[in-house]
Amino acid sequence: MIEADLLITECRLATMTEGGAPYGAIEDGAILIRDGVIVWIGARHDLPDYTAVRTDRLEGRWVTPGLIDCHTHLVFGGDRSGEFEQRLEGVSYEDIARSGGGIVSSVRATREESEDQLFASAMKRLLGLKDTGVTTVEIKSGYGLERDSELKMLRVARRIGREGGVRVRTSYLGLHALPPEHKSDRVAYVDKAVDDILPAAHAEGLVDAVDAYCEPIAFSVDEVSRLFDKAKSLGLPVKLHADQLSDSDGAALAARYGALSADHIEYANAAGIRAMADAGTVGVLLPGAFLMLRETKTPPVELMRRHGVRMAVATDCNPGTSPVASMTATLNLACVQFRLTPEEALAGATRNAAHALGINDDVGTIEVGKRADLAVWDIQRPAELSYWLGAPLLAVVYVNGVLL
Repeated sequence: MIEADLLITECRLATMTEGGAPYGAIEDGAILIRDGVIVWIGARHDLPDYTAVRTDRLEGRWVTPGLIDCHTHLVFGGDRSGEFEQRLEGVSYEDIARSGGGIVSSVRATREESEDQLFASAMKRLLGLKDTGVTTVEIKSGYGLERDSELKMLRVARRIGREGGVRVRTSYLGLHALPPEHKSDRVAYVDKAVDDILPAAHAEGLVDAVDAYCEPIAFSVDEVSRLFDKAKSLGLPVKLHADQLSDSDGAALAARYGALSADHIEYANAAGIRAMADAGTVGVLLPGAFLMLRETKTPPVELMRRHGVRMAVATDCNPGTSPVASMTATLNLACVQFRLTPEEALAGATRNAAHALGINDDVGTIEVGKRADLAVWDIQRPAELSYWLGAPLLAVVYVNGVLL
């Protein structure tokens, strides 16, 4: 006899487990949940003896794992829609930056805003993600670029995890850009980011992973290696903005450190992809940034398939290059721009995204022993999640087995 708090039944399940039917599908399924954990899943006619405090009948709707947005910059101050208008009118990004715009404007606004202000604006953006089935969100720092502001961003991210109705994983992104006050002394800033800000954030329990931006316009392999060495000494996993604008051997660098993920990777070379495969590093695809930057160089998707590199998909929600707050729109873009199949795209927002955050033992598939984070959809087949662009498809979500 299985004792459960909740029976979910009369539903079709896209469990997203590997090695079985497409999408891990169970056509007439049921799930038993106790204390927020799945204790049984299978075909409804195979239900064992059970008792349940409550039964939710879903009238044939599809259920997937709650979607996971594994790369966002959700917390930031200000707004850069004016720069978007300028770029459409022909003003170059370089001219905008020279006039005090670009990331410098986001840094300035983030430093000026209070924790309450940053929380309120981030929660508005979070609504778009939640309305498209997201139950777990990764949130980076990186718009503070000095100790107090970086810690402020990470505290806000933790607060979103407590009050926002989603799971949150935080990433310290101290090596994101060079702050204006350090333009003439980058060594001093790297020292501060590595030896001061990261230890302070870790001591306060604000960091789940450490990230960096490795590009000629950002930080070098040697500078990122210093940060990653410090992260490893603190027992923190790493991830990397890699090979977005050029082949900087970022994929290989990520693999060398056993990174959870290498993100963007449009210009990653074959050796880097092979290294990622050997290291188990996930490739995170960010089609929103690709769209907004009008990029033409697509990530090496076929090479990742050939070498068995897991591919995750995320919004990259940020004020400059990816003002995207819809996970289902991101799935569509991943299929249309990068030629993922709908099943690959959904895997990229569930089980592979969980691997990219190092939480695949808890979420990402619908399996016994995992948390009951579930999205319920008004669709006839799972491919609709990548097919529709902007349609309201979500019925309800469960987080920890609680209907939200």
